[in-house]
Amino acid sequence: MLLFKKPFWAGLQDGTVTLTFRRWERPLVKPGGRYRCHPIGVLEVEAIDRVKVGDISAEEARRAGFDGLAALASYLGEGERGPVTAATLVWRVQLHHGGDGDRVSIALDAALGKPEVSALRARLRGMDERSPEGPWTSKALRLIEENPRVAASKLAARIGWQTAPFKANVVKLKKLGLTQSFEVGYELSPRGKAYRAATRRTR
Repeated sequence: MLLFKKPFWAGLQDGTVTLTFRRWERPLVKPGGRYRCHPIGVLEVEAIDRVKVGDISAEEARRAGFDGLAALASYLGEGERGPVTAATLVWRVQLHHGGDGDRVSIALDAALGKPEVSALRARLRGMDERSPEGPWTSKALRLIEENPRVAASKLAARIGWQTAPFKANVVKLKKLGLTQSFEVGYELSPRGKAYRAATRRTR
């Protein structure tokens, strides 16, 4: 997952931001990788290399979403690691927006009233009734809730399923806005967490 603050989101989506500079101890992304950037979707990394802050051009600073080198250097100097100098080494990451990553917009809507909870419960009950494996939705939601960002193969094994059918079922939950996918594993979405909390209260 690649994290960006809100001021960068629009530029990442419209293609004006195509670089980022990071003070990582080691590279946390790789060329060709697809990384979630919540809530705008997926970013695809094209290249990564290490450069000195003093070697970054003004054009590169603008491509990273800054007015100039001074603004970029100030931003890189925030946090516990302190100010940068011209000799400070940073990772230069070239990237582009790779779509919404099948993100479902309602996944961010956690304001669930009784009608919404009842409708979701009915949809999930229908999935359970149509499944040849028997009821599975509550089991899968609980498994993801308790094991965030664990590989699908490991989650499937814990409930005795093959990986492919498990992934296909999680896609159904995602379409209802209840889960979200990451490079590795899943998490309940804000909507999914709200649904789980509501159904626990009504048991």
